[in-house]
Amino acid sequence: MKTLKGPGIFLSQFIDRQAPFNSLEGMAQWASALGYKALQIPCNHPAIFDVEQAAESQAWCDEVTGMLAKYGLVISELSTHLEGQLIAVHPAHDEAFDGFAPAEVRGNSAKRTAWATGMLKKAAAASAKLGLSAHATFSGSLAWPYLYPWPPHNPQLFSEAFAELARRWLPVLDEFDRHGVDLCYEIHPGEDLHDGVTFERFLAEVNQHPRCNILFDPSHLLLQHIDYLSFIDIYHPRIKAFHVKDAEYQPNGRSGVYGGYQPWINRAGRFRSPGDGQIDFNSIFSKLAQYDYDGWAVLEWECCLKESETGAREGAEFIQRHIIPVAGRAFDDFAAREDQKASVRAQLGLTRGDCDD
Repeated sequence: MKTLKGPGIFLSQFIDRQAPFNSLEGMAQWASALGYKALQIPCNHPAIFDVEQAAESQAWCDEVTGMLAKYGLVISELSTHLEGQLIAVHPAHDEAFDGFAPAEVRGNSAKRTAWATGMLKKAAAASAKLGLSAHATFSGSLAWPYLYPWPPHNPQLFSEAFAELARRWLPVLDEFDRHGVDLCYEIHPGEDLHDGVTFERFLAEVNQHPRCNILFDPSHLLLQHIDYLSFIDIYHPRIKAFHVKDAEYQPNGRSGVYGGYQPWINRAGRFRSPGDGQIDFNSIFSKLAQYDYDGWAVLEWECCLKESETGAREGAEFIQRHIIPVAGRAFDDFAAREDQKASVRAQLGLTRGDCDD
């Protein structure tokens, strides 16, 4: 068995205009002081991390990793959640998602998709230069507006949506394969890959591509009433990244899973800081250890109640407490003998004449 690595922290929710959150070095010094050992770095803030430069220059990547090493840190993964989202956008969401793209491609869905595809390919090259084995992203969504369809379910619509999603992603998956990096889709409502069934459907469309993998975030499963522990049992060979994020679901008589268009604090299901919600992280860390997950445990802090820096400080301690240093031998090895054949045959009531070698 292998011991997973951590704690890591996803920087996206902490980036700000004020120091220390306005530079990678500032955030590195801050995260190191809290006890973090790795940073998951988003690619949509060039002032924090320039993925285009990283894709082109090994020297630039070495400079970044050298700076992080001064603070006892490494990069766990790069993230292209926003760029991945833009690979597949339903027209209903065009206006809302255009803000994630540079000005020169806004208002043109084909150019926006081409730009996002290019950025994912650059992230693959950058990940390889940084010595990373996994990358975090979103799948985007063409079918999401039809999640609970009316008029009734149209099988051809969903078949076409997943076929097109696969067509857009296959060149990206091939590029990640060329660089030896796993592409990990965060299973997330709002994305076409939002549960196990949709991931399986996409995986079949991309021909079981070896680089098509999962970022496991139990909070999004709990809020859909999915058994997140069984999810690990089923999909552990494809789980290559892990967000430590808590959530709670409190049934009531006014709203449910869909949230009623309410702010997070008023929803039946809402995100919480690790340890403040309902997720059984003891069992999650145990299962991941059982299945030899040796990637990073990365805090993604999103909480509708707690202050962010408190959440970051507590998150490092929480992850460290839950990491299981796996055993190098079985606890009952003390009772083993080197050659037990004679003893075993005696216990079975067998004599030498019963069965010769």
